[in-house]
Amino acid sequence: MKKIEKRALLCLLLAAALLAGTLLFVFRFVVNGGRWVSFAANRHLYNSQGQLSVGRVLDRDGDVLSWVDENGSRRYYDNATVRKATLHAVGDAQGNIGTGALVAFADLLSGYNLFTGVYSPLGEGNDLYLTLDARYNYIAYEALGGRKGAVGVYNYETGEILCMVSTPTFDPLDPPVIQEGDEQYDGVYVNRFLSGTFTPGSVYKTVTLAAAIEHIPDLFSRTWTCTGSTMVGDGAVTCPSAHGEMDIYDALANSCNGVFALLADELGEDVMEQYTQKAGLTSAYPVSGLNTAAGTFDFDGLTSNQLGWAGVGQYNDLVNPCALMVYMGAIAQEGKTAVPRLVLKTESPLGLPSLPTVTKRTKTLVESDTAAVMADMMAYNVTQTYGAGRFPNMDICAKSGTAEVGGGKSPNAWFAGFLRNEDAPYAFVVMVENGGSGADVAGSVAAKVLDAVVNGY
Repeated sequence: MKKIEKRALLCLLLAAALLAGTLLFVFRFVVNGGRWVSFAANRHLYNSQGQLSVGRVLDRDGDVLSWVDENGSRRYYDNATVRKATLHAVGDAQGNIGTGALVAFADLLSGYNLFTGVYSPLGEGNDLYLTLDARYNYIAYEALGGRKGAVGVYNYETGEILCMVSTPTFDPLDPPVIQEGDEQYDGVYVNRFLSGTFTPGSVYKTVTLAAAIEHIPDLFSRTWTCTGSTMVGDGAVTCPSAHGEMDIYDALANSCNGVFALLADELGEDVMEQYTQKAGLTSAYPVSGLNTAAGTFDFDGLTSNQLGWAGVGQYNDLVNPCALMVYMGAIAQEGKTAVPRLVLKTESPLGLPSLPTVTKRTKTLVESDTAAVMADMMAYNVTQTYGAGRFPNMDICAKSGTAEVGGGKSPNAWFAGFLRNEDAPYAFVVMVENGGSGADVAGSVAAKVLDAVVNGY
């Protein structure tokens, strides 16, 4: 009898294990089925050259950026500049660009569903509409002028990314043979906007400013005198020129390293680390399933001078351009903003659209009262320093950055901010590697792109 009971118990355990395994498989099948079926070895979806041979990629206006011809080969937009400008969003036929739609959204392009898999008697694959406007990408690519960098513009209310350009790039219809050490194509497969991190320079002062507004009660009654060099701890923090006497508004507009280094040292390591994390600059955002690179900062065991340099966006600070753009969107919206996304919708061969996308929101990246003050101060930057005439018909708030990178190279040029126009709720970021002056170089790129977005030029 006991022997029968033991065997019965064993059978029950085996049945329970089988049921648990079946449930686990079904769960994973539901969650991961699309990714499984879009594996590059699936010859139902990929041709003999390893190219995805189903589905079309379109921009938000319906311009077809990539499709499959009658021979099953992957084709691209007629204009070579558009092909280069949208490479990191659309992808190359060989699948080297991991953030491209042909790799990242292969399951959506395949038309896969749980009931019929990828088989459809009505046609092969889906139409995938990106949130991007190919014309804005074209203008951003031209504005970068062959320099390495990244440009991003997104709607901070809906999360739709309107412009996403990463350079260097290449024509997917004529992919280059890249030799090791080829400087022209250094990092060409990396989407700098989503996957890169870079020394931020003075754009990071917006984080130091947020912390100072909330922790230094007399901040707005203080004045400082900049002689071009300020002792912070046991070393000097230098500025490109002497700014003279300033309040905090002019310190931000002049981007005075000395003032913000003193503020960072006064705030201390713990507060600086707390506000950097709160700003989302150490977070990875899921952009339609693509995780951005997380920024890195070193606030442990710093000297006063090191902390001062970290507070002005130097030392070991590294920021992802997309995360900085999201932070700008949060300042525009009193603390919270939309998480960016690249997929607008899909349409089946029958023309049936996918379900509407629910806009996801970030946590609080900056307190609402603080954000309102910062927005006014960033608008002051434009009128006092950058020139409002460069941005017609725009209520623009911005901060530039000129980030020293060492090694005898020119600084990284940054320009980031947002528009307060009701009909143009956009945040933006421009980063030009070794570009030089943030306000001049990156600011000029931003001006051209935003002019197209807002004024249609």
